[in-house]
This record gives sequence, structure tokens and C-alpha cells, in this order.
Amino acid sequence: MRRRMTITIGAAVLALAVSAPAVADPGQPTSDGTGTQQADSQRTGFGHPGTGHPGSGHSGFGRATLTGFASLPALTFVPGSEPSGSQLGTAPVNGVTPPFAGQPVQGFSGIVRRHDGTFDVLSDNGFGAKDNSADFLLRVHRVKPDFRREKVSVLGGFNLSDPDRRVTWPLTRPDRKLTGADFDVESIVRTIDGTYWIGDEFGPFLLHFSSSGRLLDAPIPLPGVKAPENPGLNGEQPNLGRSKGFEGMARSVDGRTLYPLLEGTVTGDEAGTLRMNEFDLRRRAYTGKRWTYRLESPDNAIGDMIAVDRYRFLVIERDNLQGDAARTKRIYMVDTRHADLRKTLVADLLDLANPRGLGGFGETFRFPFQTIEDVVILDDRTLGVLDDNNFPSSSGRTPGKPDNNEFITVRLSRPLQADIRVYL
Repeated sequence: MRRRMTITIGAAVLALAVSAPAVADPGQPTSDGTGTQQADSQRTGFGHPGTGHPGSGHSGFGRATLTGFASLPALTFVPGSEPSGSQLGTAPVNGVTPPFAGQPVQGFSGIVRRHDGTFDVLSDNGFGAKDNSADFLLRVHRVKPDFRREKVSVLGGFNLSDPDRRVTWPLTRPDRKLTGADFDVESIVRTIDGTYWIGDEFGPFLLHFSSSGRLLDAPIPLPGVKAPENPGLNGEQPNLGRSKGFEGMARSVDGRTLYPLLEGTVTGDEAGTLRMNEFDLRRRAYTGKRWTYRLESPDNAIGDMIAVDRYRFLVIERDNLQGDAARTKRIYMVDTRHADLRKTLVADLLDLANPRGLGGFGETFRFPFQTIEDVVILDDRTLGVLDDNNFPSSSGRTPGKPDNNEFITVRLSRPLQADIRVYL
């Protein structure tokens, strides 16, 4: 096992890294949800590889604690935006009647930390399906959580578009703004050059965008895998379920590779197993390396993924239930030194200690949403987690009322011992 080394961060590294400001209590979040970076996060070693067998939910981590809570109201719309939801009918959904006068700020399915207290969050395909989301514009929002006031502010953002005609098949709109009928975008990373790579579920495709949302390359398919919505089926039978493509995706800590993770099982694979592939950013090609993530139940799904170091990643796994019926909303650590990814339970989002009564909740906090699709590492013991509220369809927090977009911070029972490059 490689010896862990403590790195003394010099001035040159500090000039590159924008870490969280120190606070009196390292367990409490600052205005951007971060605490003091612990010494353990300044190690280059690979930490603990996980104590469970493949597929195990056992770990050396204890109960995690809620340290921050902020919420964005469900009925939040992009100022001055186009109407949406015309294909949802006119019957009320959780007390909200479509269509809507603007574009809802909803469906957060991916997150990127900007190191200035703000975050880029990716809206998914809109209203849940290709057929009802043609008037939903795909967009990256910039948000800022204020955990003292327990509110989330939307500071702006940008739409995704294809003015250079990188997409060779017909799009929904003649102005080539991308919609939820074109792609189902579910995961996002920012690379060293400031551009974004986004994982799509309809292809599944990898999509490369500029810092302002302009598609830079033709959509890159996953060899040998096609979903029913794939425009290139040409009579072939799909071998992946509907909207079961790249739900999670991580960037390697050295910035050279992507690790997209499917949400669904490929036909012929064992039920409840998901493929994680490796993509070389310099060659713009898959390397052929592949791992298997084993769900706790074939009925579960994954929500998001982020790198901890060269070998370890955090993955959200969830059931498809909400509210009191929810049973599985967990964050696991997986280790790629095993082809069948070894899992370690890091946090149970349905059983978080809440000694301060944040959000007006009791001593036990539950994050009971149907879909939880955003995780970000804030310091070596603090994670940021957001829900996808599926506006207006999900009502996990209050039955009959559309879910808000909630942003929480979770303090782990022990350090991740993450690679320092996670914070750069």
C-alpha cells in the first residue's frame, strides 16, 4: 500500500487553489457551504480503499451530520424566458397548473463548484420525457446557497445551443437552441480549459460545450450501446432502457480522463449492474477500460459521481421512491482497483444527524426525494448534495406540493483523504 505523504502547500499551489475560508468551527459551512479544509485533504495517498466486498453497503464511516440547509422555491422561473410545459396538459400537478409563463429553474442533475461561493448546476431534459419537453430549453444555472438564511439565489446562467451545426440530425428548433426533446443532459464536469463536458441519456452521448454553452464537437456515442431515443438506431434494437444513459460522470483528478456511468443495465449484462467507461480527453476516444457498478437492488438507480482520487469515486445510489416510502438514498465510495467496483457506504441521506435543527426539521434529517442527482466535495469531510425536483411532478418533502430544489451540506464521520487536486 502506498505510503501516505503530507504535503506542505506552498505559495505556488495556493495561488492555484481557491479553498474555503477558515471558520471557527471546521464542521460548519461558510457562505458557500464549505468548512476549513482538513489536513487529511492535503495528502496524495489513496486513503482507505473500502472495507466491504463488491456490492457491500458496509463501511468504516459512521453516521453523517447535516451542517447546512438551503432551499430554492419550486416556482422559480428564469426572468424574461419563454413559456414552457405546453405538452403537459392543463390538469394541475401537485397543485401547479401547466403550461407555465416561463422556463422553470429546476431538475438539477449535475453540479460544478466555482470556488467563489457559487456553483453551476445543470437542468435535465425538462419534464421527464422526450415527448413532453420540446419547449424546455437546456440550461446551466449559476446558483449561490446562503446557509445562514437557508436560501438559494439564482445569479444567472446560459442556454445550451448548437449554432455551428455539430449535430447532424434535425433539432427541435430552427435557432438551434437545444431542448429536452433533443438531449437528456444529466451529468456535467468542467475541464482545465474552462469548457464543459456533459453526459446525455438519449444517445447516450458525450457533449462538449464552451464556457458559454456553445456545442464544440459532434456528439460522441458510446460504442456498442444505444438507447431507444438514439437518432442513429436505423432499425437496430436498442440495448439500453429509455433515458438510462450517462446519469453520472466524473473527471479524473489529473484532468485527463472522464468516467461516465450509465444509469441502466445494458442488455445481456447481469441485472442491476451498470457500466462505467473511461474516456481519454486528449484523444477524444474511449480507452476500452470498463468497470461494473453493482446496485443494491436492480430497481435502484445512480444519481451522480465525483472523483476522490486516482482510484476512488463517490456515487449516489437511490431507489425510485419518495417521502416516507423512500428507503435507499445513499452515497457510496467505489474503488476502481477492482473491476467489479468495491463499494463503501459513506453517508445515508435518510439518516443524517441534525443536532442544530436546521431547516426546521428534527434531530434526524431525511433527504427523501425521488431523484438526488448532485454531489460535490467541499472539504475533506464535507459534501454538498442537491435534489432533482422533477418539477412539477415530485412531492417527496410534502405530499401534494411540488418539491423545492434543496441544497444541503453533510459532514462525514471521518475524512475522505482526498487527492489535493480535487480542490483545484
